[in-house]
Amino acid sequence: MILSYHPCFEADENRLCAGRFPDANDLALIQSADAVILPQGCSKELYRMVSCNCARFFPDYTARFAYPGKIGQARLFQEIGASCPDTKIFERFSDYVESCKNNDLFAPSYPFVLKMDWGGDGDNVHLIVSTDDLERRLNQVKAYEATGQQGFLIQRYIPSGFRSLRVVVIYRRYESYWRSHDQPDINKCEGGFQPPFCASLSKGARMDRVSDPVLQEQAVQVVREFCARTHINLAGFDILFSSDEKLPVPLFLEINYFFGRQGFGGSEAYYALLVEQIQSWIADQNLL
Repeated sequence: MILSYHPCFEADENRLCAGRFPDANDLALIQSADAVILPQGCSKELYRMVSCNCARFFPDYTARFAYPGKIGQARLFQEIGASCPDTKIFERFSDYVESCKNNDLFAPSYPFVLKMDWGGDGDNVHLIVSTDDLERRLNQVKAYEATGQQGFLIQRYIPSGFRSLRVVVIYRRYESYWRSHDQPDINKCEGGFQPPFCASLSKGARMDRVSDPVLQEQAVQVVREFCARTHINLAGFDILFSSDEKLPVPLFLEINYFFGRQGFGGSEAYYALLVEQIQSWIADQNLL
């Protein structure tokens, strides 16, 4: 019996767990299931119940919950040895203060990037171009921390021609496309102006599937290797290539377990592809 919690995939048994904790009925079904299909909005509680009581499930969100947020992802990149921009992690503002006192900050030159631990599509990601800009963002960090939201990282800025590559893995299917903005003048970023250096389709970036196919293939290959090691099989990876390097290597920026559908031609096309790949996964489990 295949049990589905995904509203777009019909299986032998179908349940929804949105807005509630899994209960005894869920546990009984999970324990009797041969496989479980999870939603992209899967909670930690549902994932824990499924992963502890059923040997086969899709997607595999082990890395998502073991390495949460931007801080968790940065740690995962570092532990795996994946190429990524130089990054310093701060669990709380006091850690930053202590690091400055001990001269333990790698102190990238301006501009550099400050990322808070939460947010997607470039939200809470800031290009720091001056001391005043840094002070303003650190005050924002302290204000967030007072509400219970804490953690940020400082990352070396990688000039990339104001474009990034999105590589999406859906089980055995890998899709890649560039997202690019017109190049702003960083020297005009004073006074709170934030250039669109985070190339996101939701923020007006252009999509390009055909440029630099060799770089795209390099990125897909390193993402394949990363996924083989981490068992991630449904996510969107943000990859940068330095425009200052003659032979740039793909650099991991973030993992997006929730990602837009525009790159697939909309939700209908995306869900058709997702259902196809879930069926392929089920066939590979010899459950057809």
